[in-house]
Amino acid sequence: MVTRPTETRLPGRTEFVVLMAALMASNALAIDVMLPALPAIGDALRVAEPNDRQLVITFYLLGFGAAQLFYGPFADRFGRKKLLIGAMLAYALFGALAGLAASFTLMLAARFLQGMAAAGTRVLIVAVVRDRYEGAAMAQIMSLVMIIFMIVPVLAPSLGQLILAFAGWRQLFILLGVYGLVLAVWGGLRMPETLHAEDRMTLSAGAIGGAALETLTNRASIGNTLASTLAFGGLFAFIGSVQQIVADVFGEPRLIGIAFACIAGPMAASSYLNSRLVMGLGARRLLLLALLALTGMALLHLVVALTWGETIWTFIVLQALTMACFGLVGANAGSLAMAPVGHIAGTASSLQGLVTTIGGALIGMAVGQAFDGTTLPLIAGFVACGALATLAALWANPRLIETLETEPARPA
Repeated sequence: MVTRPTETRLPGRTEFVVLMAALMASNALAIDVMLPALPAIGDALRVAEPNDRQLVITFYLLGFGAAQLFYGPFADRFGRKKLLIGAMLAYALFGALAGLAASFTLMLAARFLQGMAAAGTRVLIVAVVRDRYEGAAMAQIMSLVMIIFMIVPVLAPSLGQLILAFAGWRQLFILLGVYGLVLAVWGGLRMPETLHAEDRMTLSAGAIGGAALETLTNRASIGNTLASTLAFGGLFAFIGSVQQIVADVFGEPRLIGIAFACIAGPMAASSYLNSRLVMGLGARRLLLLALLALTGMALLHLVVALTWGETIWTFIVLQALTMACFGLVGANAGSLAMAPVGHIAGTASSLQGLVTTIGGALIGMAVGQAFDGTTLPLIAGFVACGALATLAALWANPRLIETLETEPARPA
């Protein structure tokens, strides 16, 4: 398709992908860099119950999910760029507030607000990419974004450990503040407005309600969103539990960075693989294969843990293979969910993001709070999430074995 004129041709395709990835990475950085610091935060803020330290992650995710509902309509009315810059400035501000927190209550409030600010990245990035690409081409671009984005979970825990070795946990939040400010400046200077004037919606209740109803009642939109939600429930359960598993189950707290990198690394590799395969095989087929593989690998992991027992190395290897399957899910499920609602991309992205993040966070919290000193609750959670996500994908895409038909991508 030939794109309509925009206010500028900046940035080019490579910079566009890197900028989108860096903005998305602000969310992963705010979660994963904290993992080694959770015991120190709990001790400093007098958290009595060890499992409650997971709330530093959960409250961020809840804010991240809840605020997405509001970004979408405003993005469809006023455009993407100004909202995105404002979101990153707020992200930096509330990160600093969390770093100054003197109580666990204030910490959780600041994290919730920082998550609300970061929600703009999820909604607006998907909308910006959808403004320029669609179908399998959108899945390909999102896969390229995810490759860079996945580098952050690989490196962030080790970065957190490095900072903790020379400073305190509060300096981690200074890092988040600086990162947010840098992205606000970069986006302000280089990112164009991608929403064309003729596509802007009104903020009337009727227009917003109609767009929301279409998003939530369209089978492909809501079905693929539910599949993504269930898969992300497993991911969030892993993020919330991994520090306790490595430190308490296996007694190797110093290995948290290495363990997380080994497990998250295959996700980046599979995202790259997805970008190479999706144009030929189609997003529908890849989504089904990925969910079946994820469920099967998690089931194998459960059998190993129940019969032969678990070591830190079997956990790392089998969980890494499971997460590699997950790397093929997000971009494909997201592009399939957005395919029929591109004309209301902002509102649709916000509602889909709300369902995915809030639902995934609650599932992850339920699995994480079930932590009993073993890896079994996490692995069983992955089996259940994978199986239910597969059923949701089958319902959403009745012709899953067919490749996704698309038109050529819009030029970047």
